[in-house]
Amino acid sequence: MSGEAASTTPLRMSRRVMNLAYVLTQNARRHGDRPGFVWGEKSWTWREINAEVSALAAALSARGIEKGDRILVHSKNGEQMFWSMFAAFRLGAVWVPTNFRLMPDEVTYLATASGAKAFLCHGAFPEHAAVVKGRSLAFTWRIGDEGGFGETTVRQAITAHAGARVENAAVEHDDPCWFFFTSGTTGRSKAAVLTHGQMGFVITNHLADLTPGTTEQDASLVVAPLSHGAGVHQLMQTARGATTVLLPSDKFDVPEAFRLIEAHRVSNLFTVPTILKMMVEHPAADQFDHSSLRHVIYAGAPMYREDQKAALKKLGKVIVQYFGLGEVTGNITVLPAALHEEEDGPRARIGSCGYERTGMQVQIQDDQGRDLKPFETGEICVIGPAVFAGYYDNPEANAKAFRDGWFRTGDLGHMDDEGFVYITGRASDMYISGGSNIYPREIEEKILTHPSIGEVAVL
Repeated sequence: MSGEAASTTPLRMSRRVMNLAYVLTQNARRHGDRPGFVWGEKSWTWREINAEVSALAAALSARGIEKGDRILVHSKNGEQMFWSMFAAFRLGAVWVPTNFRLMPDEVTYLATASGAKAFLCHGAFPEHAAVVKGRSLAFTWRIGDEGGFGETTVRQAITAHAGARVENAAVEHDDPCWFFFTSGTTGRSKAAVLTHGQMGFVITNHLADLTPGTTEQDASLVVAPLSHGAGVHQLMQTARGATTVLLPSDKFDVPEAFRLIEAHRVSNLFTVPTILKMMVEHPAADQFDHSSLRHVIYAGAPMYREDQKAALKKLGKVIVQYFGLGEVTGNITVLPAALHEEEDGPRARIGSCGYERTGMQVQIQDDQGRDLKPFETGEICVIGPAVFAGYYDNPEANAKAFRDGWFRTGDLGHMDDEGFVYITGRASDMYISGGSNIYPREIEEKILTHPSIGEVAVL
């Protein structure tokens, strides 16, 4: 090496990463004959899934879908919806799933906002197919057999290209793969851009922090729409070859959920506190064997302490909490099963959503962006590889969401001196009474300790 000082200029190199659809390639090769997806009486092996996804990717490619194109998907849970995610990834296109409960005009807005070129619409939603138009939209295909709209059906497209072999497109770290639409609680929904590189980290992080030890021997039950958090969860389960099991209908049926848990020896599921509460309180919890469960993950909202206790008593020490927005793909904090205590006390971490996720950093900041001391309330902010690339075509929203590189969650809370985070609530929820800041969540927790009260909302 010469005596001259080494250059500190960063190298401008390609940041090639694994295409997310490669996890199917791996599974077809290593676990080809194992079941990868179960829905009702139907079951598909990993080899069959990989072939179906390739056929769908070939059909979309033949219709003009290329790398970077957006594919809008409005569908209830089902195998074709799940295939569409991997087909989009395989082509280097962008998967744009919607909440299937949205009204036609709302989906029309998402089509326009995302610049979608293709629309895959479930047959149960002919009104959506009829009105969804956009400057970029080239065609509509129908998911499922019902309904009579669309250029063709996804099943017909797959059949027409059966046997096609489609390689996974070359992608770089920042190439978008998924537009994750926010709930729009503060206005119109915004498309959070998730990328192949970011999601590769998210898969690894979820497996490490939420369902450690997952293998192809495991099974995961889906009790939420695959368009959002459940889709991320099933993507990371797919990365380990675990079987995804769907409920037979879009109606949540507690006895059927427990029956499937027993029948398939389900080891993990992703849900929200209200659904978990329903499962715990239903007589079916005592009628089926759920001893296979190791990780019952809840997110999306805080879980009241009394409900936590009930879940621990009924299911055992298997519940896992995480806190995270779609923009950070769920990767902010985790409270693992081992730290959920049935009895109150110092070890119970009552009210905490856990500590920082692996590879992520959290700060509680004041309005000027300064890091606050332990137990001081401020805005929860986060940096790390799981943070999204920004909102699509929305510089104003990006300017508000980031400060000095930190993503601002909009949630208020504090951190104790060991790094455990406590969410106080949304800034918009707080109200002032008698000169004091009042957070509804704190009052609700107190009210719920009364044995005669099962549900409460403070406004």
